[in-house]
Amino acid sequence: MDPNILGIVVGLVTLLFLLSGMPIAFALGFPSVIFIILFMDRMQFDLMAHIVYEGINDFGLLAIPLFILMGATIAATKSGSDLYEGLHRWLHRLPGGLAVSNIFSCAIFAALCGSSPATAAAIGSMGIPEMRKRGYPDSLATGCIVAGGTLGILIPPSVTMIVYGIATQTSIGKLFIAGIIPGIMLTLLMSIWVVIYSQWARLKEAREPVNPALTAGAEFFDTVTYTWKEKFSALSRVAPFIFLIMIIMGSLYGGWATPSEAAGVGSVAAFFLVIVIYRLRLKDYKNILHMTIKESTMIMLIIATSFLFGAVLTKLYITQSIINHIVASGFSKWMLMFLINVFLLILGCFLPPVAIILILAPILHPILMKYGFDPIWFGVIMTINMEVGLITPPVGLNLYIVQGIAPDVPLSRVLMGSIPFVIILLLGIVICSIWPELTLWLPHKMITR
Repeated sequence: MDPNILGIVVGLVTLLFLLSGMPIAFALGFPSVIFIILFMDRMQFDLMAHIVYEGINDFGLLAIPLFILMGATIAATKSGSDLYEGLHRWLHRLPGGLAVSNIFSCAIFAALCGSSPATAAAIGSMGIPEMRKRGYPDSLATGCIVAGGTLGILIPPSVTMIVYGIATQTSIGKLFIAGIIPGIMLTLLMSIWVVIYSQWARLKEAREPVNPALTAGAEFFDTVTYTWKEKFSALSRVAPFIFLIMIIMGSLYGGWATPSEAAGVGSVAAFFLVIVIYRLRLKDYKNILHMTIKESTMIMLIIATSFLFGAVLTKLYITQSIINHIVASGFSKWMLMFLINVFLLILGCFLPPVAIILILAPILHPILMKYGFDPIWFGVIMTINMEVGLITPPVGLNLYIVQGIAPDVPLSRVLMGSIPFVIILLLGIVICSIWPELTLWLPHKMITR
């Protein structure tokens, strides 16, 4: 069978499995086995176990369960609410200061746990009720958490970045460092939007009668004051965790440690900090280990079966055919990148980030290299694309987490509040494309080990 036609068949069958609702690992594994049986010889069938084993026999993958352990340890504490309260006391004078505090809290907590859903749940469970109680519109209260939570897969340490690095054989340490400036940029852009929207609402409130049901005692329109002692005391509990992240990033940037080594030190240090600061119960430690094993096993299974799926595409010459067809199509460099981004945005509406990266990154990597794109730069672009997928239906996980926190807010209202932040994320892709130095400057200065 012609590789192009076979590629279409493989793609459609795999998409059918992925949309069937079965776990991603099995949705990649079953089609792989089927096409090995139908189109390959017996030897390839006997080598399946070897291919799967070799796919996960990589020292770099050790960073995934260790960073998940670090994130689960921190997420089990009240560090999210402490961080939120501390930043609120510093940023409350800004228009919409409470929402800005939530966005900054999401950005910092993302660096602590590396997970978007965990970030949205930890900060949103405290922030959304407080914003609504103080008169913030439901759309803004939910939208800033939905969007802020997505920063968890961009700001390092990021499990998504680790998976991309393994899939494309790109330096994970450089990918981590590359996400810092774009992460800060998106955090500031989101905060600027909140300030502009809040200032406009204040001006509108000054011209029109106030709805007492909405704004009675509302901090959205009124301000409170905090002493310097209250400001600094609120940050005392989370300062050690922030310092821990700075040490991890500094060790990677200075070449003192590999991502796996930094993850090991970070997970142990986070564990001891939690013991000293929060004094968890035995049940909490069991939940931390259970969450770590569950998340790590899920991701490792997806990685293992994705390598089997990739081997099928390569041995049936589907990957090579796709590359040759795209290169021969005559697309300009940036037209190709535009089409890739559109395709990623569409897939992000239906599939989780890890699955998209493991399926497409090995195919796109050689194409991008032929067109002269930097794989580290594209790793950031692809991650921002995946952020958009986390807040767009029907699979936008952060949408449903936030609605679970505020079940009385209609999903349509949550979506309306998320639209400005989707535009900001897309703007981030454009900015990083126009000025790739925002992504590549720090990695190029980095000392590698």
